[in-house]
Amino acid sequence: MRRLQGSALLVLLLAGCDRREEKNPSGLFVVTQNGRAGYIDREGDLVIPPQFDKAYGFTDGLAVVAIGERYGFIDEEGRFAVNPRFEDVFSFYEGLAAFKDGGRMGYLDDEGEIAIPPQFESAGDFKQGLARVAVAGRHGYIDRDGKFVINPQFEDASAFSEGRAAVRVGGRWGFIDRDGKVVIPPQFDEVYDFSEGKALVKSGGRYGFIDEEGKLVIPAQFDTAYSFSEGMATIGIGSRGGYVDEEGKIVVTPQFESVAPFKEGLARAKTGGRWGYIDADGKFVINPQFEEAFDFKGGLAEVGVGGARGYIDREGRFVWQPSK
Repeated sequence: MRRLQGSALLVLLLAGCDRREEKNPSGLFVVTQNGRAGYIDREGDLVIPPQFDKAYGFTDGLAVVAIGERYGFIDEEGRFAVNPRFEDVFSFYEGLAAFKDGGRMGYLDDEGEIAIPPQFESAGDFKQGLARVAVAGRHGYIDRDGKFVINPQFEDASAFSEGRAAVRVGGRWGFIDRDGKVVIPPQFDEVYDFSEGKALVKSGGRYGFIDEEGKLVIPAQFDTAYSFSEGMATIGIGSRGGYVDEEGKIVVTPQFESVAPFKEGLARAKTGGRWGYIDADGKFVINPQFEEAFDFKGGLAEVGVGGARGYIDREGRFVWQPSK
């Protein structure tokens, strides 16, 4: 993913972004008590006692945790599946997890064995069978055996999404397919991964959306924007954010100080310096009252109050009171 630059409206892009917490299919949620991290279930019951220095969301049945300065993985029972011995690790995707050792990156299998030795300057998650890695300042793609299927040749690159991956050549962004063929020539100042058949691009200082053929289907007209999610995309005009539908029609008038994509039918939005959650009509269903707010995952959303964090349900009720 190529994060968009200089957006006050879309603070959400920078808040809580970590490759170790992109999804939560396990139904377990990270909480902190007295500086230690553990996990609760959807009802707010503590199921893995706080004992870790750091903890992240589950992917593929495992979660990254840290003891001191070393990282490993636990299973959903809280048992170590991979002992904390690594300099850094990232979440499992498609059965492999990137890790760092001696300043180089490689990949582990789900038993903690080295599947691809650390040899890369940087390494991304496996998506659609391929992972983006960098060697000698150039980016390419490897398969699960660690073999290059698209040679390192790009100035920068992102993960594959919907059969396309963003690459930068000559300071411009375009897209390649899984064979490494350029399908959308590098021509954009910025891009974001394909989502729901469209990719966000920046052209002429404004943001719009292209289709899989590279055709601009929603003209570049917004000051800020973010990818489609659940049929709508966040956009910013001036200092206010709102939403457009798949045709580019404004369906929620720009009125918020900051906005986020819809997740599980609700989106976080900021007004009066506080975050709340809106429905698809742009109406607050959970009033703006939080200093911090994150997307709904598995029926709960993490929120911040008074420097502490807790979890609310879709009715806005706390299932876990803010703690730190």
